Amino acid sequence: MIEFPRPLPIIHSTILLEPQGRFPVEQLDLEFANGARRRYERMRGSGRGAVLIVPMLDQDTVLLIREYACGLHRYELGLPKGRLERDEDVLEGANREMKEEVGYGGRRLQTIHHLSLAPTYMSHQTHVVLARDLYEERLEGDEPELLEVLPWKLSELESLVEREDVTEGRSIAALFIARAWLQRNP
Repeated sequence: MIEFPRPLPIIHSTILLEPQGRFPVEQLDLEFANGARRRYERMRGSGRGAVLIVPMLDQDTVLLIREYACGLHRYELGLPKGRLERDEDVLEGANREMKEEVGYGGRRLQTIHHLSLAPTYMSHQTHVVLARDLYEERLEGDEPELLEVLPWKLSELESLVEREDVTEGRSIAALFIARAWLQRNP
C-alpha cells in the first residue's frame, strides 16, 4: 500500500441538505493541511454497505445472474449483490443475497476486497465476497421475477467483458479480483 504523507482534512461541520431523499446529501465544511477551506457535498450511505458475491460452482466456474437494470432499461449480466440489512454482518448478508438471487448458499465465504462507486462524492462501500463449496437453497427475495443464472468460466473472462450486456463496473472488477485471488489461493 502506498502511504500518502498528508493528514486528512479537518471536518469543521456537516449539514444534512436533503434528509428525506432516498439518497441523503450532506455538505462538509473542510479545512486542508495547507489552510485552504472548501465545502464538499457527498451522498451519505446507510452505513451498512453492500455485498457483491462471486459464487464459485467449482475452481473455474462462477455463477452470474441476468437481471433487469432500470437505469439502462435492459437486462444485464453480472454478479449477485445487495444491501446489508440491519444487524447483519457481511458474510451473512452475502449468503442471504446469494440464496435469494442465485438459489445457492455457500459453506466457505470470505471477503476478498472492498470497492467504492464514486469515492469523490459517495461514502458507499461494497464488500466483495468469494463464495465456495456451494449448496442449493433458495430464499424468497425482493426481485419482481426469477433471475436467470448463467455459469461462466473465469478462464474465459475476457470474452465475458466484451459482451454488450456486461457493463456493471463493480461486477467486472470483482471478477478480475476473484480470478487473481483464486490463482494465488487455490
